[in-house]
Amino acid sequence: MADTTATAQHTRSDGTEPRLITEPGLAARIAAIVEPVLEGLGFRLVRVRVSALDGCTVQIMAERPDGTMTIEDCEDVSRNLSPVLEVADPIDRAYRLEISSPGIDRPLVRKSDFESHVGHEVKVEMAVPVDGRKRFRGTIAAVEGEQVTLHRDDAPADVPSDVSLTMDEMSDARLVLTDALVTQALRREKAAKREAKAAKREARHSRQQARKGNRPQTESNEGE
Repeated sequence: MADTTATAQHTRSDGTEPRLITEPGLAARIAAIVEPVLEGLGFRLVRVRVSALDGCTVQIMAERPDGTMTIEDCEDVSRNLSPVLEVADPIDRAYRLEISSPGIDRPLVRKSDFESHVGHEVKVEMAVPVDGRKRFRGTIAAVEGEQVTLHRDDAPADVPSDVSLTMDEMSDARLVLTDALVTQALRREKAAKREAKAAKREARHSRQQARKGNRPQTESNEGE
């Protein structure tokens, strides 16, 4: 029963999983504009960042629910978001729109992001200090509710090596690029490609069966 309740708390009424680590200020206003559009296209918003690069750059990081994001996906998202942002006009100056995938050393923004990377190293910055500090680095040891347990190898001898951090009190969480993380990413990429190929084969087979079913039946004149 406890697991069912926890899952319900992290699912919106439309069945999608909300981000627990979000951006403030202007980036938050842009996120509110683009997130419904992304979901309508079948993508999830990961992060919005506004920087002074090239005068002003709006970076929108997105992915499909399975974590994939191709160059074609980025182009599709850009085509659909550009007119929406032009109408909403949340930025009072010229800017460059950049659509990107999360990458291997990705930000973690949802509960499922932490759950799927248990055992991997992460850097976390807290909005609210924990034991007098805001920055932590360690291996994700466990995820329970909104609590993430990090195991720190650099903890002093007189300090517990495990620390419990609350997701919605984090301002940033990002995976650390390691050999183990790269290996996991490659395995997931291969699995996603296999699933995509299987889906294409199934769709092709369904079309062939449909065409066969639509062929006109010729009547035999034998015996007449």
